[in-house]
Amino acid sequence: MEIAEKNASEVKSQEPTKLKILIVEDDFPSCKIMEEYLFEYGDCTIAANGIEGVEAFRNALDAGARYDLVCLDIMMPQMDGHEALRTIRQIEHDHGIFDPSGVSVIMTTAKDRSRDMIEAFDEGCASYIVKPVDQDKLVMEMQKLGLI
Repeated sequence: MEIAEKNASEVKSQEPTKLKILIVEDDFPSCKIMEEYLFEYGDCTIAANGIEGVEAFRNALDAGARYDLVCLDIMMPQMDGHEALRTIRQIEHDHGIFDPSGVSVIMTTAKDRSRDMIEAFDEGCASYIVKPVDQDKLVMEMQKLGLI
């Protein structure tokens, strides 16, 4: 009996840790697709725009429940992805979190513009995916970032 309990606890410790994921996307169908792709890797929170995303990020950090991954759309009303990313990095800085220990951010966009890509990396994104986002592409980027 003792050996069986030990083996069960070893199996549990080998199970991958579930990620805490924030999806910031103003297009509901895209949001649901991203959630479906990411479901098996972690618990997803959805924000409908940059303002909601920044608020969710700040609240989680204040509660000591940091996000591991933020998937952030660039083109959104009210607060676009660039402004949201700058704000997220400032919130981390205010909490004493500096690169490379900050949250991994994957920017997504429908427009393949090099200016947006350069700006996103300058602001501290870890990866950049042009839509449509497919599961293989997303998983590959998460592997590159060492999240899975």
